Amino acid sequence: MAFYKQFKAFFLSISVVAFVFLIWDELFTQIGVWGFNPKYLTGIYIGHLPLEEVLFFFCIPFASLFIHYSLAYFKPKWLIADRNVTRISIFLFLLVLVAVLYNIPAKYTSVNGVFFLILVLWTFFKPNNELNRFYLSFLIILIPFFLVNGILTGSFIDEPVVWYNNSENLGLRIGTIPVEDVFYAFNMLYPTLMFTKFFAVKFNL
Repeated sequence: MAFYKQFKAFFLSISVVAFVFLIWDELFTQIGVWGFNPKYLTGIYIGHLPLEEVLFFFCIPFASLFIHYSLAYFKPKWLIADRNVTRISIFLFLLVLVAVLYNIPAKYTSVNGVFFLILVLWTFFKPNNELNRFYLSFLIILIPFFLVNGILTGSFIDEPVVWYNNSENLGLRIGTIPVEDVFYAFNMLYPTLMFTKFFAVKFNL
């Protein structure tokens, strides 16, 4: 794969997306949308965020998108037809739009949902948007995602590492994971992928 050749563009992209998500994370932590259990932490904080949470936005995109690039290399024919990509996007757009309108006072649902809606709208006007490959790889990424995030939200351990204020989300959980986390993962990973392509071309990285 020689993935190291993409490291400059990849880590620049991760850093840009992490910057946005860390601001979001800091604000939501301050107002109690979610929080962290000090029992599992080193006690080192940057603002209101534990060091482990800051590292999350670098480690998880790297590990997750490495799956995407691996599939692109080893299974180049694993693609969804363009017409089916459009159908999937329209379905997800309508699903999330209904969820946001239904639960708009809830900050995690509304902010996360609006971010997702903007991303999907953008893909309708963006050629070569990679969704015919990313939708498939994202399904595979969700397997380790559910395992890791399940533990972080309290599966298999005495207390959750990360707790959520249910008044700020739909209250629907996949095991112990708020359903919004699936779209949060998409919102974090997909822009990282697209920024990597942009930086690679723009700056010849």
